[in-house]
Amino acid sequence: MSTHTAPSARPPRLPLYLDLIRWNRPAGWLLLLWPTLSALWIAGDGFPGWHLLAVFTLGTVLMRSAGCCINDVADREFDRHVKRTAQRPVTSGRVGAKEALTVGAVLAFVAFLLVLTTNPPTIWLSFAALAIAMAYPYAKRHVSMPQAVLGVAFSFGIPMAFSAAQGGKDWALASVPAAVPAHAWWLLVGNLFWVLAYDTEYAMVDRDDDLKIGIQTSAITLGRWDVAAVMGFYVVFLGSWAAIGHALGLGALFLAGIGAAALQVAWHYTLIRDRSRDGCFRAFRENHWVGFAVFAGVAADLALR
Repeated sequence: MSTHTAPSARPPRLPLYLDLIRWNRPAGWLLLLWPTLSALWIAGDGFPGWHLLAVFTLGTVLMRSAGCCINDVADREFDRHVKRTAQRPVTSGRVGAKEALTVGAVLAFVAFLLVLTTNPPTIWLSFAALAIAMAYPYAKRHVSMPQAVLGVAFSFGIPMAFSAAQGGKDWALASVPAAVPAHAWWLLVGNLFWVLAYDTEYAMVDRDDDLKIGIQTSAITLGRWDVAAVMGFYVVFLGSWAAIGHALGLGALFLAGIGAAALQVAWHYTLIRDRSRDGCFRAFRENHWVGFAVFAGVAADLALR
């Protein structure tokens, strides 16, 4: 009788790919979606139409998923030293680096096909968005506050939404500034501070591991000022969006949405003030409700004009 053991079958790929793109953790793409939809509603002075809604919703999910593939390949040597990330598909070796990058490239290409249905200024902006998204995973090696780079990447749907809703058909690169009004860029800056807030909460979860492996995060850079800084970031985000929205003519319902978001921020303080891993991680996971509150205020206010 032969004692030769047959090689084990290759594990099914779909479950691994779904794990790779964090399919069971939608909070990540919701954090990108709500400010993008808020911008789309503001740019369109109300419901932007089913086409743009589908493009930006599906595009957000696809690009966040592609970003996960790039991030996991870039961080695979770091992630194996962090308990929370050690079993990710790339880190654990169940999905190869080239395979993960191929999945990410396919997802990004499908997202680009969606962008092609909009207009030239938005297509130009999509290249900048992709470049920033690809740069983020490497920022933590060189930048003391890499969350700021993530903030730009996670906020770039805002100018793209304005461009898609208000831009023309001119292919000249010079058409991009005209397609994106100044207040769209200010909304991006304000939203960047929201990303700084919730991703610093996220970084607080892994601070001990990150110190051991030598990467840079905002939680490490801010040190004992981390909680105060997070709350300050929230204040800048909500204050700037409230001011810009008021200047654009948004009224009481919009401000009610800002108020609902502020109440959640106050609750987040109770979660992160003692810097416990569970509390900080819960605050991060629940942040998409802050974005939803702001969007709900924008949509309701514009619907009842």
